[in-house]
Amino acid sequence: MDNNLDSVLDMYLFEANSLLEQLDDILLRAEKEQAFDKECIDEIFRIMHTIKGSSAMMQFNSIMTISHKVEDLFYYIRENGIDHKYNEELVNLVFKFTDFIKEEITKIEEGQPLVEDLELIEKEILSFLHLISGDVSDESGGSTEMENQSEQEVALTKTMELKESKTEKKYAVKVYFDDDSGMENLRAFFIVNQLNDTGVKFTYKPDNIENDNKTAQEIIKEGFFVYFDDNESLNLGINIIKSALNVKNYTVIELNEDNEEKKDSSNKQNNTKQANNIQNNKNNNIKVKEKEKSKHNKHSLITVNLSKLDNLVDIVGELVIAESMVSSNSEIKKLNSESFTKSTRQLRKLTDELQDIVMSLRMVPVSGIFQKMKRIVRDMGKELNKEVELVLSGEETEVDKTIVDGISDPIMHLVRNAMDHGLESTEERIDKGKDSKGTIKLSASNTGGEIHITVEDDGKGFDTNKILEKAKDKGLLSKADSEYSSKEIYQFLMMPGFSTNEAVTEYSGRGVGMDVVKSNVEKVGGTVVLDSKEDVGTAVTFKIPLTLTIVSGMQVVVGDSELIIPIKNIQQSFKVKSEDIIKSTDGNEMILVRDKCYPVIRVNDMFNMKTDINNIDDGILILVESGESSACLFVDTIIGEQQVVVKPLPTILNKYNIKESGVSGCSILGDGSINLILDVGSLIESI
Repeated sequence: MDNNLDSVLDMYLFEANSLLEQLDDILLRAEKEQAFDKECIDEIFRIMHTIKGSSAMMQFNSIMTISHKVEDLFYYIRENGIDHKYNEELVNLVFKFTDFIKEEITKIEEGQPLVEDLELIEKEILSFLHLISGDVSDESGGSTEMENQSEQEVALTKTMELKESKTEKKYAVKVYFDDDSGMENLRAFFIVNQLNDTGVKFTYKPDNIENDNKTAQEIIKEGFFVYFDDNESLNLGINIIKSALNVKNYTVIELNEDNEEKKDSSNKQNNTKQANNIQNNKNNNIKVKEKEKSKHNKHSLITVNLSKLDNLVDIVGELVIAESMVSSNSEIKKLNSESFTKSTRQLRKLTDELQDIVMSLRMVPVSGIFQKMKRIVRDMGKELNKEVELVLSGEETEVDKTIVDGISDPIMHLVRNAMDHGLESTEERIDKGKDSKGTIKLSASNTGGEIHITVEDDGKGFDTNKILEKAKDKGLLSKADSEYSSKEIYQFLMMPGFSTNEAVTEYSGRGVGMDVVKSNVEKVGGTVVLDSKEDVGTAVTFKIPLTLTIVSGMQVVVGDSELIIPIKNIQQSFKVKSEDIIKSTDGNEMILVRDKCYPVIRVNDMFNMKTDINNIDDGILILVESGESSACLFVDTIIGEQQVVVKPLPTILNKYNIKESGVSGCSILGDGSINLILDVGSLIESI
């Protein structure tokens, strides 16, 4: 497949997946409101029409066929309505077929063949159409299966005849595309899809543009015609057409009472696009002039392949390193040039701005992940017979696209766990004096340097005794039961193969889940924090960085080593005297800052670094925080702030749990030296 086809396929997959997500939201809303209103029906019809057309264009026949049948079903519903008693069955039916389409899209992504035998699925749609149309066959017998099928097809045919019946059109817009633009039929099809999105009533010819490539030649020769009923529809249609890509020119034609063109006075040799206003008070005279295509009305959004953004981020990262190499070059510093210093400051300013823009291009809201959880809660609630409300907050919080992709599965695991064995059954909740309806809260917040994503439920919570018992059976305990804190006990849950479920279900009990959550979150530089209270509920929080590529850091010295502390974690730095240090009962050092007591972490002791600066008076303290926890790091000295490109540690070090030891990555500086980047959260948790 060449690059152009790859690009078209990527666009198709992106559009189809986006539309299916919208469709899930619409169906969930309709189910909650127990009604399909006009707006809902129109939106579902539009979505299925778009998927049908684009799938036909890509020759994905299974998706095209099913979406076409569902589109026909909703056309009937739009024109004739539907009894409320069928609402739940309709929701379940459409969910079933959207799941089928999703499975087919997954096959496309994985290069697998699509389903060819669609007879049973088509019959199911026809049967439901037959049911809601009230055309019930005689149950006393006499009709064969073929006769029943014929009746259903008759119902669908009536629907299609209604769908194809058109009112007389008053206006036509004749569209020509740029010379040698290619695939004119598909370009016309894109215009049709955009017009469908507006809800405008229109027809067009040629009418088989999505399936028949021969129509491209007809469009090149005769033009592509779009017909409208009234002036308002015409004006909306023109706005779409003139902003479409590769439109060379277009002509508005007023039709007579027989819907025949009276005259086309457009000059095909003239590419000038002049303004034209149609005067409605005139008789059936020719009102045709060239339209000026507004270049400024192009779409303001474009879709960019993520790999291109990755390359751009890498280049900016190298640019940051190169800028650091120039500004820190010892030979240049000897020149002591004021103009050079001024130029490097300007370069740093521009580099920072470029970095911010590039980072913002990769930021996407977490709402996409959150919305998907609605469907999981809905389906599992029905399967497990549990009434559960999903509460979402902070959906607008933005995170790097790579991170969003990395945490999607972990969030899904947590929601499924909460549904399956976190929340009690309705009877259990009532016996405990709880609301019969369980609650799962999914929230996201920006703490300044980190994003916190929490999945919380009001279920039974963790049973620490049961966890310890399971850990003992697996030989995981290294000390007496009573010596384990709740925090330590919860860590067993994130070990591979560890599960407290007695029975394996469709959703859990195989020991796969929490270890996957932990590893996936750590892959994107985050940490997992578990908190629970028996019979009150459980909260699992992901603490993840905003981005994985470039950070501002404070370069510090400890012995012969230079380290980077992320600026986002630093509150202040200060010098103290030995007498200011407070010793706790267990001998740990503490310092009082603004009436608050903070633990002191000697970085040299933490990493077994040799240093001559052991006296508190000779070094410097840096107050750092991560989430709600804070501490003071003791280092030899501070070099200064530094923009650094984050590089992952070699994979061979993963088995040593380096991140849990307080190191999140490394960075290459301008002079070629490698500095370790400290993970403040892990450092604080280790004390």
